Amino acid sequence: MTENHGHSTGADMGPEEIQAVIDRILASDEAAVAKAKKGTPAPDTSAPIEKTWRSRAQALSQDEEPSDADGDQQDLAERRALRRVAGLSTELEDVTEVEYRQLRLERVVLAGLWSEGTAQDAENSLQELAALAETAGSEVLDGIVQRRLKPDPGTFLGSGKAQELKGIVQATGADTVIVDSELSPSQRRGLEDIVKVKVIDRTALILDIFAQHAKSREGKAQVELAQLEYLLPRLRGWGESMSRQAGGQVGSAGAGMGSRGPGETKIELDRRKIRTRMAKLRREIAGMKPARETKRSNRRRNQVPSVAIAGYTNAGKSSLLNRLTDAGVLVENALFATLDPTVRKAETPDGIGYTLADTVGFVRSLPTQLIEAFRSTLEEVADSDLILHVVDASHPDPEGQIAAVRAVLTEVDARKVPEIIVLNKADAADPFVIERLRQREPRSVVVSARTGAGLTELRQLISTSIPRPGVKLDLMVPYERGEILSRLHEEDVEILGLEHVGEGTRLEVMVREGLAAELEAYVRHE
Repeated sequence: MTENHGHSTGADMGPEEIQAVIDRILASDEAAVAKAKKGTPAPDTSAPIEKTWRSRAQALSQDEEPSDADGDQQDLAERRALRRVAGLSTELEDVTEVEYRQLRLERVVLAGLWSEGTAQDAENSLQELAALAETAGSEVLDGIVQRRLKPDPGTFLGSGKAQELKGIVQATGADTVIVDSELSPSQRRGLEDIVKVKVIDRTALILDIFAQHAKSREGKAQVELAQLEYLLPRLRGWGESMSRQAGGQVGSAGAGMGSRGPGETKIELDRRKIRTRMAKLRREIAGMKPARETKRSNRRRNQVPSVAIAGYTNAGKSSLLNRLTDAGVLVENALFATLDPTVRKAETPDGIGYTLADTVGFVRSLPTQLIEAFRSTLEEVADSDLILHVVDASHPDPEGQIAAVRAVLTEVDARKVPEIIVLNKADAADPFVIERLRQREPRSVVVSARTGAGLTELRQLISTSIPRPGVKLDLMVPYERGEILSRLHEEDVEILGLEHVGEGTRLEVMVREGLAAELEAYVRHE
């Protein structure tokens, strides 16, 4: 590679030259961080909370290969193909580096308040924020927690802790601060003025993950609506955005009809455009509802039992769906890996058919904008006959996950639906934790979607919990009515006995009320 390579392009560079460019960029990044640390010693941020939150984020970054039950996972391969690379600089030293600029991960520092609960609760919250940041494509460099009864109205953190955060940002070379709470517009501006880098809150981070992972037309519309609802009160204006429009016949001196009265500022125009777009999205989402309602009404008319899988994000819901139905939906060790609901057909061990629906994962303090935007999707849970509440038994705070999920289920009027607690990831969980959870939740089953352990017991529990055919009939079906016999072998009929006699086929069956009326002509009366 020649000394003057400013005019070379990525197209005529060999693999060794490209690798040399990457190595040089990484070396310059490391040198810049070392220089910053030497010039500005990082303040001591030791708090009563040990920073074991890193392990949670690092665990997410280690890709686990899906099991055979998860199928070919083409969506996962597509998502990993777009994964960005850590450590690439945004400071261009060479024109060829333009190709790699989009691959650079954001370098973030976390900040949170410990205002209630125990130190372990605050640590778990920061672990979850680190995992969310990793899922969004960031590199977590450091974190800070302040013990404070309530947030500062101007900067969220206290003034001293905000200055400490500024020192950490400078020492680590971070370009973003993520706050483990929802910030008001004034708090965000105040904290940005101190730390001098971009500040985002937990809600914006979750919305960003949803925007990356939404695949269907309805999912994308729901996420965009939630993002606009979040953005509307947070529009910021200065300079030209605060200037007013002047319409009509404005002369060079600014006089004339168009100059009379205040015009509309650019920020007001932006707000109006956002409201117009939100109204259009609401109409689109409402227009998609009839198709989903039609499918649901068909299942109701045919009296097909429905089972919904709900639970905390990354608890293993999609893996469980794949195990039970061979659905082949995307499985990834990340938060909110799947957003679009998936409905698949399943059968109990004795042949009774039902539908199994995988829904969007929940999280602590799920943004209200998302609950409202995804309400139509969450109705699938409220209208089901049974909820499989999947819990990550290996999580540090499984009880907190259960409480967070039940709070969202209450908001969508789904708490009245019968519930089975599925304690997943038993292969990685502490046996004492599993026993503690089983004592708290009597109607529970322990499984491992990864190894398949406990699935037989789960299938049996589903079989006894869903609505089953309740009308018992003793039938005699003539041999020439083969279509009736075929109908009686479908999934919504339970055959208790079958005997071929001279007059036809004698059956003892359990059927649902609608089918019982159709079979009245074949009922044996003794």
